[in-house]
Amino acid sequence: MTSLSDEAVDTLLAEARLHGERAWVPYSNFRVGAAVLTADGTTVGGCNVENASYGLAVCGERTAMFSAIAQGHRDLVALAVSCLDGDTSQPATLMPCGACRQVMLELLRPHALVIVDGVGRLGLDDLLPRPFRL
Repeated sequence: MTSLSDEAVDTLLAEARLHGERAWVPYSNFRVGAAVLTADGTTVGGCNVENASYGLAVCGERTAMFSAIAQGHRDLVALAVSCLDGDTSQPATLMPCGACRQVMLELLRPHALVIVDGVGRLGLDDLLPRPFRL
């Protein structure tokens, strides 16, 4: 698993929280922000964006990763996610969904660090131990 200093983790989490404040969630009122750290030190953020046609909504984690790719970054070393409206007494409400975990597997480095606000530092194997691969 990629190693980051406590200061770098705190900075990435702060960026994720900032993007969570920008979430567009008129239906669920469940804000999620994420921030991806690239190999060159760039941070790219994202938030969840909902739609009345629920299937068209996108999670904050995927928004951040897709934005990084769209900006030309291909080496994504870490991701922080913050569920601002999750319940810290119920860690499952703070965790990325299965779709985001699959995208993380494909877009992040194999040993990328995933920081889940209120849960801790995880590796991709922790999040998706038996992944689908082609």
